[in-house]
Amino acid sequence: MTVRVSALWRHPIKAHGREALTRATLAEGATFPWDRRWAVAHDAADVPDTGWAPCRNFTRGASSPQLMAISAVVDEGRGTVTLRHPDRPDLTFDPGQDEEGFLAWVRPLISENRPAASRIVSPEDAGMTDTDFASISILNAASGRDLGQRMGTDLDLARWRGNIILDGIDPWAERAWIGQTLRIGDARLQVREPIVRCLATTANPETGERDADTLGALKAAFGHQQFGIYATVTQGGDIAVGDAVEVL
Repeated sequence: MTVRVSALWRHPIKAHGREALTRATLAEGATFPWDRRWAVAHDAADVPDTGWAPCRNFTRGASSPQLMAISAVVDEGRGTVTLRHPDRPDLTFDPGQDEEGFLAWVRPLISENRPAASRIVSPEDAGMTDTDFASISILNAASGRDLGQRMGTDLDLARWRGNIILDGIDPWAERAWIGQTLRIGDARLQVREPIVRCLATTANPETGERDADTLGALKAAFGHQQFGIYATVTQGGDIAVGDAVEVL
C-alpha cells in the first residue's frame, strides 16, 4: 500500500485552535505555515515579546483541557483568526491588534487555580513549537487507531495536534524513520526525534473534557509516552492531501 498524506493541520495560536487544510507550501528550515505563529503567555511566564520559549510559559491544553475544543480559521490576507468553541461565541480578531478582546474571550476556558492568560507573543523567525528548532509534527493514523483499539475507544487524531497525518503504513512504523528523509509532494523533510506527549492528549478535542488516559496507555504498551515524530524541512515545496510519501 502506498503511504499518503491523509490530512494537514495547522494551529495558528499555540494550544488555542486547529484548522484543517488541503494543501500547504513548506519552506526550508521553517515551521508549518501559520502554525503556532502566536502563543499565549500566562501571568507567571518569563518570556520575551519575540523569540522561542519553552511551553511551560504558555496557557495550554495540558493544564486547561477546555482549550482543546477550540477550532480556528485564519484569513491570511487580513491577518485575522476566527476561533470557535462549543461554550463560547465565535471570535474574529487580529492577534497583533486585539489582545484584550481575545484575553476576555479565553478567560472562562482557563482552569481554576491556573495562571491566567496575560498576553500574546509571536516569535520572529519560527512558530512557537514545543521544540527549540523549527519542527513539523508528523503522525501515523494507523498508530492512532492501534492505540485506540488497545484502549477500547476511538481516538480523534486532532487530540495529538499534528501537522501532517499519514496513512498506509503499519502502526508505529514511523518510529524507524528517525534520522531518515521523507519526500512528501515537492518537499523533503528529515525526521529528527519522537514526540513525547503531555496531558493535553487526554482531552477530547470536541468537548474539552478529559476522557482518555492516552499517557497511561502508551506507558503500559510501550514503556514511554511517545506518539508521532518531529521533522525539519530540508527542501521546501508544495504538499497536499493525497500526496504519496517516500522514505529516501
